[in-house]
Amino acid sequence: MNTFSLKHTAVLATLSMLALPAMAHPGHGEALGFLAGVAHPFTGLDHLLAMLGVGIWGGQQRRSLAQPATFLGMMLLGALAGMAGFGIPGLEMGIAATVALTGMAIALALSLPNWLGVGLVGLFALAHGNAHGHELPAASAAFGFMLASAILLMTGRFIGQVMAVRIVRVAGAAMTAAGLVLMGIS
Repeated sequence: MNTFSLKHTAVLATLSMLALPAMAHPGHGEALGFLAGVAHPFTGLDHLLAMLGVGIWGGQQRRSLAQPATFLGMMLLGALAGMAGFGIPGLEMGIAATVALTGMAIALALSLPNWLGVGLVGLFALAHGNAHGHELPAASAAFGFMLASAILLMTGRFIGQVMAVRIVRVAGAAMTAAGLVLMGIS
């Protein structure tokens, strides 16, 4: 065996020792539900952009935490509705539209009255939560995506508060373009 082959064998052996336990073992399903829930907002471009965007928009306005708190609460309601089998017509198109609209709000540095901004964010969250509830109907997954969403919202808020205004607005324009592309795919 040459050195190159030996290194590959060592890497594969190490990776196999790190492999996740077999899912046939009792008790692992709930952990997987939680991990799937945590991963979901980070692996779906539409969810990732929307949650970062809502945070950035709120950070841009430098207002209270009402927007992220409302997003999380309404997302949970939407998820519970999805888990119960209630759907929203045109859900995928609506989610893509939330990305485009949030990006536009950032790009324009849109400052709405707080009650209107919070209401808009709440509607966006219902759609995202409903999709999560359909895709990940386990309670453990809900805890996971709520945690991940809170992290994304607060990360976005931080970005909106500390990044240069021009960079944030360009990011908003890029988010709008991504949302329009997603709408075309939906």
